[in-house]
Amino acid sequence: MRMRPTLSWTPTEDLPPGTTDPGPVADALSTGGVLVLSGAGISTESGIPDYRSEGGSLSRHTPMTYQDFTGGAQARRRYWARSHLGWRTFGRARPNAGHRAVAAFGRHGLLRGVITQNVDGLHQAAGSEGVVELHGSLARVVCLSCGASSSRHELARRLEEANAGFEPVAAAMNPDGDADLTDEQVGDFRVVPCTACGGILKPDVVFFGETVPPRRVEQCRELVSQAASLIVLGSSLTVMSGLRFVRQAAEAGKPVLIVNRDPTRGDRHALTRIALPLGTALTAVADRLDIPVDAT
Repeated sequence: MRMRPTLSWTPTEDLPPGTTDPGPVADALSTGGVLVLSGAGISTESGIPDYRSEGGSLSRHTPMTYQDFTGGAQARRRYWARSHLGWRTFGRARPNAGHRAVAAFGRHGLLRGVITQNVDGLHQAAGSEGVVELHGSLARVVCLSCGASSSRHELARRLEEANAGFEPVAAAMNPDGDADLTDEQVGDFRVVPCTACGGILKPDVVFFGETVPPRRVEQCRELVSQAASLIVLGSSLTVMSGLRFVRQAAEAGKPVLIVNRDPTRGDRHALTRIALPLGTALTAVADRLDIPVDAT
């Protein structure tokens, strides 16, 4: 099944207004069996921008598509130059209160699992276990020819050696770890090949327009089927890759709750949307449940 390359979404119906009461989320967690589905909004408090909020990266940046990446060497040069620079900043990001709260809920046995649309690894860094990375991880690299997998840290070392002195200043960073650079700043950046076969290297993430691995989708569907409720954290649900799980839960009669400051494409399937910052909302929920959240 393909991710629809939908970059924006505009409500075409009257949606219920959001509230500022996190009580329903606390109630759902108190009964256990909760499945978390997180998006870029949970990582904004860690310094990683989201896509679609006011001032989000889509207002100035079109994400790389799979078709562009595989279609030409120049597109790959531009991507890897920007991603190599962005990785330095991306790799310094640390979990925030929202990530730590989710990890605390997991430690207390309240979660059925965590599915994240993010590629930043911050849920795992906060201590969450068994996280399903729906769109992959920037920490891994895969060869499109032989399928070999390798570490992004190792690729970063090779790119540093091949591009000594590459120190442009980026205008901004994006949720996919791609830094905003001009073509002049990209210049003649050198892309390195797979060490095993000389093939094309790609980050082990699902680009827009690319297929989400079917086995991963089925794993997520199984988690939804086993969960008592679904809580969405910081996702606009614009792309079908996440929205389909909200629809699945709603069709099965499972409560869906959304914590997101702005309206989402899944609001009509939800019992409520809590319009609060993730850190604020989840810390309040943890306090109500008397669950300590690790400090930074």
